[in-house]
Amino acid sequence: MLHAIAVRGYRSLREIVMPMRRLTVITGANGTGKSSLYRALRLLADCGRGEVIGSLAREGGLQSVLWAGPEQLNGARRTGRVEGTARTGPVALELGFASDDFGYLVDLGLPQMAGHRSLFGLDPEIKREVVFAGPVMRTGSTLVRRTRDHVEVSAESGRGFDELSRSLPTYRSVLAEYAHPGAHPELAAVRHRLRSWRFYDSFRVDRGAPSRLPQVGTRTPVLSNDGGDLAAAVQTIIEAGFDDLQRAVADAFDGATVSVAVRDGLFDLQLEQLGMLRPLRAAELSDGTLRFLLWAAALLSPQPPSLMVLNEPETSLHPDLVRPLASLIQAAAQQTQIVVVTHSRAMLQFLGTVPVSDAADDDGDGALEVRLHKDLGETRIEGLGLLNTPRWDWGRR
Repeated sequence: MLHAIAVRGYRSLREIVMPMRRLTVITGANGTGKSSLYRALRLLADCGRGEVIGSLAREGGLQSVLWAGPEQLNGARRTGRVEGTARTGPVALELGFASDDFGYLVDLGLPQMAGHRSLFGLDPEIKREVVFAGPVMRTGSTLVRRTRDHVEVSAESGRGFDELSRSLPTYRSVLAEYAHPGAHPELAAVRHRLRSWRFYDSFRVDRGAPSRLPQVGTRTPVLSNDGGDLAAAVQTIIEAGFDDLQRAVADAFDGATVSVAVRDGLFDLQLEQLGMLRPLRAAELSDGTLRFLLWAAALLSPQPPSLMVLNEPETSLHPDLVRPLASLIQAAAQQTQIVVVTHSRAMLQFLGTVPVSDAADDDGDGALEVRLHKDLGETRIEGLGLLNTPRWDWGRR
């Protein structure tokens, strides 16, 4: 399980170390940084796929996503005025996590030299990568370290480091190049974890949405991001023998049942409701009903990931469906770690969240409420101070 997510230098996240539980709920007013934190998690996952450079390019490049305020805000907090200061550290975007077994940190910065007459002079470089054991990065717990093109691994003797490479391109992650289970199981474990993370931001439910159309069905333990394979995912859940789906549907829609019809080899979702002479096909369902079924199929996956991140799942749902959705999230959190980003007070109530400031006094099993607010343009976590911030060491280049 992840214990902390750390982000420094990304949009409004000047420096934030967020505690994590099996179920973590991020909330706050509009503009406080919820979307930035969600995107930062996606960038971290992209490191495992070797796609972080391309993902930053799609956001407008590294310079477009960097923290735009002063390097330090201590003076601004004393005077109430935000003024430019002399930079003492390098331009950097840093991301990382700490977990039960391994932790990971990546440091991205501007290139020193892209190459003779290269047009890629604004592409970010991977300046550092570190894989470490335990909750905090230390020299003694470091398993793999990379500085620009130089990669070292902890020596088998436990003393010092052995050289792995002196020529790793700065646009390639050490996870993409050397994560072979036989040779470097720690890198393989971190890469597998990051690649397994799933993100569900929104589902199309318009008249032409893929989930409304009959589709060729194959066994589908993981719902796709667009929900186009909804019928196949539902049938996979049914055949896996999971009863949570039917219970959730019956709870949400007054005893309704969901099933899959096959016509000419195409899978078509259908919902049978009390008092109706025939089941309704996916094309006939209301937007809210279809959206709820999409969330149910995502959350009840027979192949749960190590982390699932849900961005505002209550959007466009009737208030009566928030409680059944919260129950689904709680059920899924028994099998996987979940982060929910939400505006909904009802969702917080049904999930029974515990604010960060009170987390030290409970048994640790409740959903953790991470409430964000802005302070001089910087995203901060309410109730998080020196005593309850997770331990984290950024290291240096």
